[in-house]
Amino acid sequence: MRSGRDGAATPDAATAPAPRANPELLGHEAAESALRRLVATGRLPHALIVSGPRGIGKATLAFSLARFVLATGGGEGSLGGLFGETGAEGLGIAPDSGTFRRVASGGHADLLTVERAYDPRRRRLRGEIIVDNTREIGAFLRLTPAEGGWRVVIVDGADEMNRNAANALLKMLEEPPRRALLLLVAHSPGRLLPTIRSRCRRFPLAPLPPAIVRQLLLRYRPDLPEPQAEALIALSGGSIGRALDLAAAGGVELYEAVLALLSPERGIDPVALHAFADRLARGDAEEAYRAVEELMAQFLARVAGAAARGNAAAEPRAFPDPPPLVGEGRVGAEPRESAVLRRLGERAPAARWAELRDEIGRLFARTDALNLDKKQTILGAFFAIEGVAR
Repeated sequence: MRSGRDGAATPDAATAPAPRANPELLGHEAAESALRRLVATGRLPHALIVSGPRGIGKATLAFSLARFVLATGGGEGSLGGLFGETGAEGLGIAPDSGTFRRVASGGHADLLTVERAYDPRRRRLRGEIIVDNTREIGAFLRLTPAEGGWRVVIVDGADEMNRNAANALLKMLEEPPRRALLLLVAHSPGRLLPTIRSRCRRFPLAPLPPAIVRQLLLRYRPDLPEPQAEALIALSGGSIGRALDLAAAGGVELYEAVLALLSPERGIDPVALHAFADRLARGDAEEAYRAVEELMAQFLARVAGAAARGNAAAEPRAFPDPPPLVGEGRVGAEPRESAVLRRLGERAPAARWAELRDEIGRLFARTDALNLDKKQTILGAFFAIEGVAR
């Protein structure tokens, strides 16, 4: 059962399987083993928060656990599985099993998925999960399990719930039914209500190692030239989801354009900036606009890091200077990205750049919420960077 994305476009199977249909979970073996032990010993909590950056496999882990619990009954001594569906290790079950197929199709009667709803007027997903979606959870959990085991709810993007939706979920967490499991997938768990966090066990996931991002990127996008693939791996921040999104949106070229606009010592060229903003504000440029939103946040985090290292005492550091993400453009003998990071990092302290990253993030969020002019948002973001750098 699904709640939220009715009417949304079906994911492109040529890039990556949807989390509910993905039989493979790479890079999170420790978390998978820990969850299996909890199931094996009958100590699985009634609510879990699976947290970490976007696109690293959080939802895939949540669906893996849901399938495993639904297939085995989720009780102590049940790891032999029902109908031989489970594997010998981890949380995997056979992709040709009935449980896997029903979960993948969204037709398992004992699984409810809550996501942001599709807005047909704006032709994209809503910016938040609303209370009507979370209210369905209470009615669902009061039902008797159709297959005699557990009732499982996955809230994919729990930190995207608005206040009313979060309060409705909190009531269910306070008095959870027996043999009910709530899995909250959260990109920014700090945005969840403290009372929700206190009632859930946390399972934070780390970004994927570059080797795994490379393996998956080459699997799903074997057409990419090697230099572009390596640049996407560096830009991904350990997220295969981000790498694939950037590949689809022309992320390497967009990042080069951002660096070029911020390179000149004399300031941003307003003509070039307006042309870039016009390009991103077009109706058919949604992917590119979202990619630039992500890239600017990542870029400002790196500027803050450059500023912190420049002001640090000359002592051994825990982390060395990161290599340039993209190095084709150059400023003199220095790779363009290194030159821009160094120049901006010298202009303001790290704390100010971190604050600016949050300010620009709120600017993009407000534009989404109020359907404001995207061009003005892009212009405002670049002029804000220039203002701090003066």
